[in-house]
Amino acid sequence: MAGGSNTPKQYGITKPISLLGPVEADLHRTAELEKFLVEAGLYESAEESAKREAVLGELDKVVKDWVKQLTSQRGYTDQMVEESNAVLFTFGSYRLGVHGPWADIDALCVGPSYVNREEDFFMVLHDILAQTEDVTELQPVPDAHVPVMKFKFHGISIDLLYASVSLLVVPPNLDISQGSVLYDVDEATVRSLNGCRVADQILRLVPNIENFRTTLRCLKYWATRRGVYSNVTGFLGGVNWALLVARVCQLYPNAVPSMLVSRFFRVFTQWQWPNPVMLCSIEEDEVGFPVWDPRKNPRDRSHHMPIITPAYPCMNSSYNVSTSTLRVMMEQFQFGNKICQEIEMNKASWSALFEPFQFFEAYKNYLQVDIIAEDDEDLRLWKGWVESRLRQLTLKIERDTYGMLQCHPYPHEYADPSRQCAHCAFFMGLSRKEGVKIQEGQQFDIRGTVDEFRHEINLYMFWKPGMELAVSHVRRKQIPAYVFPDGYRRPRPSRHANHQHQSDKNDTEDGSMARSPDSQIKRKHDSAGIDDSEPCRPVKRASVSPVHPKTSSPQSGNVGDETPSNNQIKRASSDVCGGSQASHGSGNLERPNCSNSSQASERSSDTVASGPRCKTRESACSGDATSKHGIPLVENCTAPTVAVCTTLKRVAEKVVSDLVGSERLGSSNSAELLESMEKDVLVENVHFGVNGVTQGGLPEELEPTHGIEVVS
Repeated sequence: MAGGSNTPKQYGITKPISLLGPVEADLHRTAELEKFLVEAGLYESAEESAKREAVLGELDKVVKDWVKQLTSQRGYTDQMVEESNAVLFTFGSYRLGVHGPWADIDALCVGPSYVNREEDFFMVLHDILAQTEDVTELQPVPDAHVPVMKFKFHGISIDLLYASVSLLVVPPNLDISQGSVLYDVDEATVRSLNGCRVADQILRLVPNIENFRTTLRCLKYWATRRGVYSNVTGFLGGVNWALLVARVCQLYPNAVPSMLVSRFFRVFTQWQWPNPVMLCSIEEDEVGFPVWDPRKNPRDRSHHMPIITPAYPCMNSSYNVSTSTLRVMMEQFQFGNKICQEIEMNKASWSALFEPFQFFEAYKNYLQVDIIAEDDEDLRLWKGWVESRLRQLTLKIERDTYGMLQCHPYPHEYADPSRQCAHCAFFMGLSRKEGVKIQEGQQFDIRGTVDEFRHEINLYMFWKPGMELAVSHVRRKQIPAYVFPDGYRRPRPSRHANHQHQSDKNDTEDGSMARSPDSQIKRKHDSAGIDDSEPCRPVKRASVSPVHPKTSSPQSGNVGDETPSNNQIKRASSDVCGGSQASHGSGNLERPNCSNSSQASERSSDTVASGPRCKTRESACSGDATSKHGIPLVENCTAPTVAVCTTLKRVAEKVVSDLVGSERLGSSNSAELLESMEKDVLVENVHFGVNGVTQGGLPEELEPTHGIEVVS
């Protein structure tokens, strides 16, 4: 009995990798890390915290009065009106305790069964908030996957959800972690409730909440600096990072934040995706909502980076991740792992880990997506819609080029202050699939793809005149100056800031775009005499789009590092060549003219397709632009099937327990150990392929040989 009482509690579905705690050097590095995070401004002041609490108190009173008003209007007794109630919960970064001064508040209002979402929340409460003096930027989003009302209250951004539970009176001490709150509710309500349920469960499943919070705050800041913090763009959002950090905390329950940050990168540079990350077992429930299970749900098999929520019904929180964005994140994990090794060997400081990713030096070709509206309010609404669809443009390009041309969407937005209309722009890096030989003269024609994307964007139900969109191709040297912090391009980055040196090497080996006239991307030159002072004005141009390949669904492939010369991006060119005009190409060939003429002439970017019908000129260029590309068809393979529940737990325990030198992962800071760990592979389960065939990738000594149940 005494021995059993001394057994440490196990967090997670497997035993920890190491139970070792910190040494003096780890404590010193943790103190340095915490000092760095404070100096970076990641913690809010006591005054700001008090303001948030006061705002939440006011909002709580607003929703309580709203429910009492509806209860009275519907003829309930005075006693019922008196007892009627709504409860306000928080979730996300605020609930987890890792929010910064700039962060919004994610809140959930839980109300009684007779107060619904469609009319009472999005109409009655919306009108109440609209009449509240301190509420600004009110934006209802009823058709979102999780319906939400966005607004600012006393200057603090709030995302408010609503859930109607099967109770006539909501008790003030309602425990939404209990499964009973899910009875007799729809799936939208389940998704609304799960934000709070997941946050509470995460805090229950980590061994040390303070260490978890410091580590998560650090990793979120790192992800933002490295350009991989954005769920909508196909990277990871707040809950995804929280789940990954929580899993590392489970594997190293006695580690301090400096150790956990280092172990985070060490673990996830070796993780065998698409094996899922889970904090607890996936359990079925009598309520009957679907859970993540690739054995039963074909859609779950296509997920590239499953990170499973710990509250019923367990779902994949990272379904937006594509092959391209996974590749980008894995590269950044490698960067983080290398810097952490140098920090542990006293060869680098924490500031090196947070060097911003030099996106505009990483590629030689980019897509620029310009979003234009009449005023700032229209731009905010229009930008939100377009940004939510940018991930589809990435998938469509990869689909239509059979995975040969890959996109790296960058989640930061930029604005050109010289434009007269409200404007912002997003950029995507373009690169070929690495390791694929390209025939001379092959071209990528994505004009039809962009036309399809624009058509979907124009289905926006709240579209207004002046809401326009342009998609254009630019090369690295034509990137507009306004994207750089100081208004100009800085010198090439240091060795830690990027991986583009390999990309440049590939360009040299494969043939630079400037090597021959055949490999040049035809340029669209702006004509003189464009009136820059003119406001945006729609002008249409007729053109014919080439045959667009039809596929059933967007598929993405592996990402390379650069676009070689032989892979021309075939665009709608409109140059005047030798005085002759020969119409060719696709899509709308309009070019927006919201910027001044000197900038437009300097860029002379290639418009792939453009929605902003600002002032344009018509001209055509003859040439071999209509020739079809000869990209070979890449057959789509069924994504691997991963065993879950009991099978997954058994496999996870087997592999983690058999790791070579697993106890050493957190035991030493020596250079020899760090070097030896590059040879070790950490996986939580086995990577199963089609029909249950075990796929390679593990070292021979780690390959399971018996006792593994494979689900086909």
